[in-house]
Parts: sequence; C-alpha cells; structure tokens
Amino acid sequence: MFHSEADLQHGFARVLWELAPGIEARLEVRQFPNGMAGAIHLDLLCAGPAGRTAVEFKYFKAGWSGTAGPSKERYALSSHAATDLGRLGFVSDIARLESFGTHPGQNGLALLLTNDKALWTPPKAGATRTRDADFRIHEGRTLAGTLLWAEGTYPPHTRILEGTYPMDWKDYSRLEGPHGVFRYVPAWVRPTPRAAPASG
Repeated sequence: MFHSEADLQHGFARVLWELAPGIEARLEVRQFPNGMAGAIHLDLLCAGPAGRTAVEFKYFKAGWSGTAGPSKERYALSSHAATDLGRLGFVSDIARLESFGTHPGQNGLALLLTNDKALWTPPKAGATRTRDADFRIHEGRTLAGTLLWAEGTYPPHTRILEGTYPMDWKDYSRLEGPHGVFRYVPAWVRPTPRAAPASG
C-alpha cells in the first residue's frame, strides 16, 4: 500500500537497493529522448553492469481508507476518478520510454498500480465506444501501433507504439472494504533497433 505515486517510487527503489545492492537507482533523472525538444524527468533510472532500465510509474487510485502493513499504518486514498486520463497517462509513459530506450544497453518498464477495477475489467459487450477506446488496458488487451483519441478527432493525444504490449494484470494486495483489491500491470519496453538511413 502506498500513499502516493512518490511513495510508490520510493518503495520500489528501496526494495531494489535491498535486493540488488550492485544496481544504482536514481529518482527524477533528466533524460533527452530522441525526437523531443528539451529534457523530461524520468521517474527512476536503474544502472548496473549489464545496462540500464528506465522506469515510469503510475499509481491510479480509487477512494479507500483503512490500515495496512505490519505497523497498521493509516491510509486515506482519494479517488482520481478520470479513468480515461489514467489510461492515456500509462500509454504515454510507454511511448516516452520507447523514445529513449532504443539502444541495446537500455530497456524500459512502465508500471501501473491501481485499485480501480475499471482499468483491468473489459468493457461490457455492446457498450458505447468511448473516446479512449484505443487506450483500453484491460486484462487480455494488447497495445500496439497507432492509438487514436476520440477516433482521431484530437490529434495531440495520438500515440504511436513501435512495440507490442500485452496487458497481463497481476494481483498486488487484497485489503478490507470497497476498492481494497490492488492490481498492477507491467509493460516492458525492449530495445528496438532503428533502420539505418539510406546512403546516397
């Protein structure tokens, strides 16, 4: 259980340091993606003898309150509510990781943790198509290719993915009360060699 996305980042880094002390982990690292002007801040960069892994986190919450953990720490999670923007944010993380994870020495991981079952539950048969239909990340869905927001009527939200990403959800924790089930989905971004420019 985590209070916030920053708490998740810190917890992940702490476990990494404990399990793999030879790996250097840095939070909020400036990166310069291919094809983008200026720098962006990467949530976590892990570096070791075999290469580097860039990690982006999303922690999308539904309202939940109670105690958790060995120390019975008190939590009061507020709801993000806008699941369509949650999906957009996760897909955007994958696209961003692709933009600077394309050489053999670096891969990437986009990780979403949530207790909002709307994100992992498939839409009902016959349901009205929503503006984020291409961005659905429910169990069994695969993300790939060009994803259009509102069927392409809002180009700034178009995302183009070079890789293929099956949405394989896994349980993280089960707590008492409504929205007490937390699940996560990882998307591994593998190095994608770009074609060499044609010679004159």
